[in-house]
Amino acid sequence: MTTPDGGPDQAPTRAWLPTMVALAAIWGCSFLFISVGVRELPPLYLALGRVLAGSVVLLAILAVKREPLPRDPRLWAHSFVVGAIGSAIPWTLFGYGEERIPSLLAGIWNGITPLIVLPIAVLIFRTEKFSAQRGFGLLIGFLGVLVVLGAWRVQGGADLAGQGLCMLAAVFYGLAIPYQKRFLAGTPVSGTALSTALLLCATIQLAVVAPLVTGQAPPAPWSLSLKVVLSVLALGALGSGLAFVLNMRNIRLIGASRSSMVTYLMPVFSILVGVIVLHEHITWYQPVGGLIVLAGVAVSQGLVTNLRRKPPLPAEAPA
Repeated sequence: MTTPDGGPDQAPTRAWLPTMVALAAIWGCSFLFISVGVRELPPLYLALGRVLAGSVVLLAILAVKREPLPRDPRLWAHSFVVGAIGSAIPWTLFGYGEERIPSLLAGIWNGITPLIVLPIAVLIFRTEKFSAQRGFGLLIGFLGVLVVLGAWRVQGGADLAGQGLCMLAAVFYGLAIPYQKRFLAGTPVSGTALSTALLLCATIQLAVVAPLVTGQAPPAPWSLSLKVVLSVLALGALGSGLAFVLNMRNIRLIGASRSSMVTYLMPVFSILVGVIVLHEHITWYQPVGGLIVLAGVAVSQGLVTNLRRKPPLPAEAPA
């Protein structure tokens, strides 16, 4: 989802902080909903339900605002790519990952996205410049990843596979964000219309791929438990609908760069709801590693030295 960085620099904290906390809560709780959803749904169909519900919400918002969908074929072509690498693929990978690991750990892995964005933006899309400080931040973040993995005690199996899938999901996020910045930023199309196009493309992709990969038709909604149905609706309506509206509001108030700091709050909520609601267990080195990763993100984005002089790399980290 792309909107040019902007918005008043001096917006009062009370105008945007509650919205940022609500946004972090919605995206952080998404991992709980994924964990509940994969109990009865194949991850591909869970992702399909999410993008479908999100598309319906955003289409309704467009109808209320009387805004049209994009008309430029090139924009739709780029939306098709971003719909795949920014929504369909990573949301499916998180589903497969959470079949093997706790939701709170998946939330921690989501926090590495900004670290992946930086080298891809520098080396592939040439939308960012590299520096010694950013390199040092990446090194800190890499050490944090090893701590989250518990590299000194990894023995393979489902846990390692699940963490690898969630890490790969973050890699796809890392590809999608600079791709959007390179090919979609600055278009005259509104953020709502553009995001609707992305979700519609992801819906078409998953509607084709899910039956082929799973070898089965989508389950009837009435065959699912109420918890799973509500989880799918929450993922789409909240995580891909309302969350977008809230994020766009903050971007207008404080700019995309400062709005991306929601990344730091999301793992807090994913851990809290995982422990309190799902009674998941966590080992000491996983949250410690997550904090090290976030410290690396802060260093690489220049938050440690001077937030105003060197703003962070714009990076959404939806789950």
